[in-house]
Parts: sequence; C-alpha cells; structure tokens
Amino acid sequence: MIFSEGLNKNFKIYKKPPGFIQSLKSLFYREYQEKQAVDSFDIHIPKGKIVGLLGPNGAGKTTLMKMFTGIIIPSSGSLKVLGYTPSKRERVFRKKIALVMGHKSQLWWDLPAMDSFNLLKRYYEISNEDFKQRVDELSELLNVKHILNIHVRKLSLGERMKVELMSSLLHKPEVIFLDEPTIGLDLIAQKNIRDFLIQYHKKTGTTILITSHYMADIDALCSELILIINGSKRFDGSIKQFENLLGSEKIVNFSFSKPIEVKNGIWPQFKANWNHDKTQVELSIPEKQMREVSQKILSEYPVCDFNTDKMPIERVMKKLLENPELAGPYQ
Repeated sequence: MIFSEGLNKNFKIYKKPPGFIQSLKSLFYREYQEKQAVDSFDIHIPKGKIVGLLGPNGAGKTTLMKMFTGIIIPSSGSLKVLGYTPSKRERVFRKKIALVMGHKSQLWWDLPAMDSFNLLKRYYEISNEDFKQRVDELSELLNVKHILNIHVRKLSLGERMKVELMSSLLHKPEVIFLDEPTIGLDLIAQKNIRDFLIQYHKKTGTTILITSHYMADIDALCSELILIINGSKRFDGSIKQFENLLGSEKIVNFSFSKPIEVKNGIWPQFKANWNHDKTQVELSIPEKQMREVSQKILSEYPVCDFNTDKMPIERVMKKLLENPELAGPYQ
C-alpha cells in the first residue's frame, strides 16, 4: 500500500549574509547549505491501517506527507504508494489519494462549499448519481448539511475543517493523508473530527496516515505509530509497544483525607507529582513494584481514593522528545 526504502530528501538553503555590501555580492555568488529533512526512511503500511506519524516540529513529517502525495520529489531512495510512483503525479494516482492539511485550504474562500464540491466533481469525473450519494452520506456523517451553501469564509474553524474533509473524500480515495487535521480546533471540534474518522474508517476500511501534535488524536484513532526525530525513524510499532518504550511503569493516583508530609517515607523513591495542599499525588511506579508499594501506602497513610492507569502516550512522547536517545536507534 505505502512502501519506501532508503528514502531521502535534502533541501538547498540559501545562506544570506548580513549587511548591504554582502547582499550585493550575493547577487553574483551565493553560498548554500544542505539540510537533510528525511534520512534513509523505510516504511511499510498495509491496506486498511490507521497509522500515526509523530515527531517534533521540523522532524520531517510534512515533508514525508508531501513526498507520499507527489508534491515534492525525493532526493534518493524508492517510494511506492498503491503501486504508483507519487512524483510522477499520474492522474489515476491522484484520483486514488487525498491530502488534508489543517493549516491549508483547498476550498474557495469566497464561495459556498457546495460550489467547490461541484468543481471537484468535474475534476475527479464523478457521476451525478455518485456525487449526490457521496454528498448526502458525508454531510450526514459530518452533520454539515445546513452549512453547505454558506460562504466558506463565514464558517467557524471547526465547520471549515469538516467541509475540508468532505471535499477530500468525495472521490472515495483509497489512501487519506491527514496533516494535523485538528490543529487550532477546540476540544469539542477535535472530538467531532475524530469520531467522524473512526466511523468513516469502520465503514470504508480506507488506509489513513495522520500527523498530529494532539496525542488524543493518535490514541483514539491509530493502531500503530511511527516516530521520526531529525528526519530519522526512531520507532515503528503498536501503541502498546510505544507506551512500553520507557519500561513498564504505571501511573497511580492517591487522594488523602489530610495533607501528607512528603519529605519522609516512601515518596522520595518515586517520581511524585503533588497538588498544592499535599492531599493528592501522582506516582510513576514500575509494574513489578505496584502491589508492594500500593499496599504500603494504603496501610500507612489516610487514603480515601486511588486509581491506576497506563503511562499516558503524551508523557512517553514528551520524555522521548526531551531525550531522543531513550528511543534508541531504530532496528
């Protein structure tokens, strides 16, 4: 479905010297430096998967998305999507994919969304019958029937994102590339987009590759994820494997009926996060010590409530971004 081997992308960046004289000289002689955005990237995503592509700003995520869709050409390496070479931009290939970028719009700002849909209908050569059916299905799933004839510039950000998604799915793409689809949206709008994507995937089995800085998107949507740091792949596996990258620690939250003295006892041994009045604490405890530590706290302190949870994916991500070497070299 999506396959790459030894994929590289280098950009030539112009080094502009300071000062007027140096700027004049640069008209005749320019100095450039090479920046490697993607470094020997291998990927294999089978049909029907929802895969998250994670990494800090500047890691190479959007560059990868643009190579996968043929917007930019790789410097070297091999890349196939649906058996096609994306950089050739064959019409039959473009009709089988969709790219949604949260910070860019493909809809005409001063036209109603429905007018843009009709233009896309002609571009993708969708029959009248199929077009009507798709518009009805998608507008119902996204709950946007009432806004299709309103100018796009008058829609809220959440509404615009919904009609952006709808426009990208009119031609029934086999692969959907989503580059930060929930960026800038409020919590309710983010959840609405996630719920739609879950329903759409269950109904169609479409392959989806998504980048997002919101870990709630990744946790809710993805079965697998890929971590990229400085253009290199550092992890490729399941969500559970990712959560266990830092070891099998569990998060335990205790609530107490009175403030606790934190300088003594068991607390200094673990990563403890206390609330302001020392009546609640969150501990990161190795799974092997869970039973022993919990029993000790329950017997020695006035616990009124407690619960356990897995290591949140955003916390694993934060630690790996702060210390990339914790991920180790990708094997």
